[in-house]
Amino acid sequence: MSHKNLNPVNPKNPKRVAIVISNPATSTTTGQPVGFWWAELTHPYFHFSEAGYEVEIFSPQGGTCEADAASDPEDASQWQAEDVISRGYKHDPAFIRLLQDTRPVDAIELGRFDALVVAGGQGPMFTFAQATNLQQKFVEFYEAGKVVVALCHGCAILRFATLSNGEPLARGKTVTGFANVEEDFADDAMVGWGVLKPGQHVMPWRIEDELKKLGANYIQAGLWKGFAIRDGNLITGQQNFSGSETAQLVVETLGR
Repeated sequence: MSHKNLNPVNPKNPKRVAIVISNPATSTTTGQPVGFWWAELTHPYFHFSEAGYEVEIFSPQGGTCEADAASDPEDASQWQAEDVISRGYKHDPAFIRLLQDTRPVDAIELGRFDALVVAGGQGPMFTFAQATNLQQKFVEFYEAGKVVVALCHGCAILRFATLSNGEPLARGKTVTGFANVEEDFADDAMVGWGVLKPGQHVMPWRIEDELKKLGANYIQAGLWKGFAIRDGNLITGQQNFSGSETAQLVVETLGR
């Protein structure tokens, strides 16, 4: 296996994390290709690796995955130009090979992993409704007492995750996720770039609104503030600037 920690903290029994990223899709609102967000994969991957964890990357369908263009630190938009962690991984051939051949979520074994992390990007908002295997795997891990994590638009999984008793997993939980104030900012930016017309939206629905409808206690730290929150064995991160905070909560919860 390429890209594994060569200096594990606990070589006999390392912590293991499965990170799930979106398969490629096309936005129904902008018509643009969408996928995962670089920082929401690479920042947790980096922090888990530094903690001595073994990390594997999956996607609902498996196969090659592509990042949202604006999340590329070398994209002309310069939206994430300061993301040196993603810049480094982007130029790591071994890491890129992992993205070209992700295994499907069905291959994630409950007994093998300590945590299941769902990264965001625009892709989840257009693909997770159909990703029933991911919905079921997320609930399976949660009900087994394993740590489950959703970051930014990866929190879309909480709209569809239903417990075995029929209750929404998010109901009664304190959670975060991409905030309405951030959706407004993104909408305005896309209007300014001529991708959308005034009054149109980047996303077909909003994380904050839907989690509140499900009965979750949704909270956020403000526009583009790094923030993550834990409620039991559920951890959520607000947006793409929250990858480090989210990973740190996972490490604090699992230990090394």
